[in-house]
Amino acid sequence: MKRALIALCSLAAIAACAADASSLSAGGSAATPAVASTAATGAEAGNPVKSADDYREVTIPAGTVLPVDLETSVGSDTSRVEQPVRGALRRSLVIHGTQVLPVGTPVFGHVTRAERPGKVKGRGLIAMRFTEIDPPGEGRARMSTATVFRIAPATKQKDALTILAPAAGGALVGHVVGGKKGAREGALIGGGAGTAYVLSTRGKDIRLGRGADLGVRLTAPLVVRLRK
Repeated sequence: MKRALIALCSLAAIAACAADASSLSAGGSAATPAVASTAATGAEAGNPVKSADDYREVTIPAGTVLPVDLETSVGSDTSRVEQPVRGALRRSLVIHGTQVLPVGTPVFGHVTRAERPGKVKGRGLIAMRFTEIDPPGEGRARMSTATVFRIAPATKQKDALTILAPAAGGALVGHVVGGKKGAREGALIGGGAGTAYVLSTRGKDIRLGRGADLGVRLTAPLVVRLRK
C-alpha cells in the first residue's frame, strides 16, 4: 500500500512538471511573433530615412546676379529701416546645364535705408539687402548679397524752370510798368518768389512697387543641396 502511494505521487509530480513546460513553451513562441509583428508595423509606417547620399552640393559663385521680382512695396517716404522685404526669382538659375534654383524661389531680406529728400538739396533713397533664400526641399539658407538701392531722379532742371518762369513774368510786368528799371526789379521779385517756392518744397521721393525688377548680387559663394 505504501509503495502504491509513493508511485502515485511520483506520477502526479511528473505530470505537473510536463504541464508547466508545455505552458512556458507555448507562451514563448507566442511572444516572439508579437515582437516581430510590432517591428514590421513600425517599419511599414515610418518614412524612409533620407541619406546624405541622396543629395549633392552645388556652389553658386560669388558675383552671380540673381534676377529678382520684388514682392513687397517699399518707398523712401513709406518704409522704415529693418522692414522685412520679400522677392522671388524671375527666372531659373542654371549652372553648367543644371537648374540650381527654379523660377519663383523665394528670397528674404530687410530695408537698410529709407531717406526722404530735403527741401534744399538731396533726393529720396531706398535701400535693401536680401539675406536668406528658400531653395526647394531644404528650408531657408543664409546668403550674403550686396545692397540694392534706388535714388529718385534729380529735379535741378525743374527747379531752374520754377525760378526762371516767375522771374521772366516779373520782368515783363516791370518793363510794362516802369521800363528797364522796372524790368530789373520785376525780375528780381519774380525770381525771389520762385526761389522761395523751391526752397520750401521737398524733392521727389522714390517708390518701388510689387514686381519691380531687381538684380541681387552674391558677395559670397552660396552652397545649395540638390536631390540626385
